[in-house]
Amino acid sequence: MRLTTKGRFAVTAMIDLALREIHGPVTLAGISQRQKISLSYLEQLFGKLRRFNIVASTRGPGGGYSLARPSSEVSVADIIVAVDEPLDATQCGGKGNCHTDEENHGRCMTHDLWSNLNSKMVDYLSSVSLKDLVQQQEGRGIVIQDMRQKKIKVESSKADKPAAVLAAKKEVAPKAPLVNSVFNLARQS
Repeated sequence: MRLTTKGRFAVTAMIDLALREIHGPVTLAGISQRQKISLSYLEQLFGKLRRFNIVASTRGPGGGYSLARPSSEVSVADIIVAVDEPLDATQCGGKGNCHTDEENHGRCMTHDLWSNLNSKMVDYLSSVSLKDLVQQQEGRGIVIQDMRQKKIKVESSKADKPAAVLAAKKEVAPKAPLVNSVFNLARQS
C-alpha cells in the first residue's frame, strides 16, 4: 500500500497554503509554481477540499484560497479523505471478501493484519495536524515573504517623489518635431 500523488500533492499544497495565508488568500498559481504541481490538478484537488470545508475561496483581485478552519483542526487524514485518496492496505477494500470459499469465511489469512495496519495509519494521520506540519517547516527555517507588500512599497515610493522633481523631468526633454510629419510638410509648402 502506498500513498498516491493525489494525497501527497494535496498535503503539500495545504502546507504551502497554511504557511502563506497570514498574508491573505493564496493563489493556486502561486502554489503551482512553488511546488511544481499542475495548476489544473490543483484546481481539482481544491474543489474537493472546498466541498469538505477545509479551504474557502475568495474571488476577485487579491483572491485565492485560505483555510476554512484553524490549521490545528485540520488533520492529514481529513485532507487525504477529502481528495478521495484510498487508505486501504487490504485487497478487498476492507469488505472481507478476499476469498469466496466458505471455509475461510471469504477472508484471506492476512486480512486482519492489513485491516489493523489501516486502523493504525488512520489513527496516525488523524493525530498529525496541518499546524504540526507548518511548525515543522518553520523549524527548518522556511522564510515566507509577502510579495504583495513589496509591490505596495514600490508603488508608494513613486508617489513620495516631490512634484518639482517630476515637473523638472518633463521640462528637460522637449519633443523634437517629426521630420516626416504631415504637419511639417504642410508648413514647408
